[in-house]
Amino acid sequence: MYELENVLRPYAWGSTTAISGLLGRPASGGPEAELWIGAHPDSPSVALSPAGAGSTGAHAAVADDGGRLGLDSLIALDPEHHLGSDSVAEFGPRLPFLLKVLAADSPLSLQVHPTLEQARAGFAREEATGVGHKATERNYKDDNHKPEMIFALTPFEALCGFKPASEARAVFDLLVADFELAGLDLPELVPLLLQDLAQPDEHTALQSAFERLIAGGEAVAEATAVIAAALISGAPTAPYQAELSTVVTLNAQYPGDPGVLISLLLNRISLAPGEAVYLPAGNVHAYLHGLGIEVMAASDNVLRGGLTPKFVDVPELLRTVSFAAAGVPKLSPETTMLGQELFRPPFREFQLQRIELESGAGPVPVAQSGAAVIIVVAGSVLLDSPKGELRLERGASAFLPAAEAPVNAHAVSGAAGTAIAFAVTTALKA
Repeated sequence: MYELENVLRPYAWGSTTAISGLLGRPASGGPEAELWIGAHPDSPSVALSPAGAGSTGAHAAVADDGGRLGLDSLIALDPEHHLGSDSVAEFGPRLPFLLKVLAADSPLSLQVHPTLEQARAGFAREEATGVGHKATERNYKDDNHKPEMIFALTPFEALCGFKPASEARAVFDLLVADFELAGLDLPELVPLLLQDLAQPDEHTALQSAFERLIAGGEAVAEATAVIAAALISGAPTAPYQAELSTVVTLNAQYPGDPGVLISLLLNRISLAPGEAVYLPAGNVHAYLHGLGIEVMAASDNVLRGGLTPKFVDVPELLRTVSFAAAGVPKLSPETTMLGQELFRPPFREFQLQRIELESGAGPVPVAQSGAAVIIVVAGSVLLDSPKGELRLERGASAFLPAAEAPVNAHAVSGAAGTAIAFAVTTALKA
């Protein structure tokens, strides 16, 4: 087992206090948006000198003087030992998942992730045309898809997938009524959106409205400004107060951006701590505010649709979006016969385990189908395997090679309070 050092991404939307407060360390003084725990080549974790007699040899031969080695490099030394033969056979010689601690103090970009087929084709196309990997117009950073899930640690606000066209139409109908009540001139865009959303085929209705907004230019920017100003002035918002308040918030940060009104086509969700949702390919979404544990396939492929100064490739975005209205894909935990609390989205690359340990209680087996990573967010946890032990304090994390299973998590004897950790492994045995 290897304790890890992880990369903190300082994106501007990140909280300055949430991640440091969770992990019990001093704040950096700047935004702390994402802590990456995994082997993605853009920001791989660093594996420290191994714990236990079973994790020696090759690591020691290639690590630096401090016993440090990138987790991607460590795995490459012996993929089957570290990942397991089943994982290598299905996903190749790379860790198939990435764990993040995510802290949004302001909204992330409106975005969607491609299917595996789209990612492979898009990556190959951009490689063939010579688009630089760091070029602003690059869409595909790798050839993998990026299904993901988010587990809320605090109240967590988000936009997630399309609502039914009839419900989106009801929101815009309310705007019409509010403008009439206030004696205001209604932007010409709104009746056009109502026509789009009234089409009998729901896929067509949602796609027409989305396309009108994403490609609307000045007409969309002007309508957004008028609607936001009317809402600020006190136009009635019930019964869609959360949705229309979101318009005001988003427009304050991204004035006139198409994503502001696109938000009214999407499900506006509030997760309580302990709740989770999963996001398949094609799901248009944006995290708005909150702290959570995010898990995804090991990819950085994002097609943006607004709420960002970054590049937006509208044609490619439209090829990627799924214009299907669906309920919010909430994910309930499953408790196994071994007492494991598992969140299992319908993806083979990952599942999330929440581990809660009371002092004096028995151990909890770490669910492990191949490799696993684990992070402790409260208390102290002792990991033991047939090949050694590793104690992790609050804020510490570790990589558990497939060859070291089974691993049990124990509350540290004499430690006060409840210990809480999160572990990720593949869902190959699910």
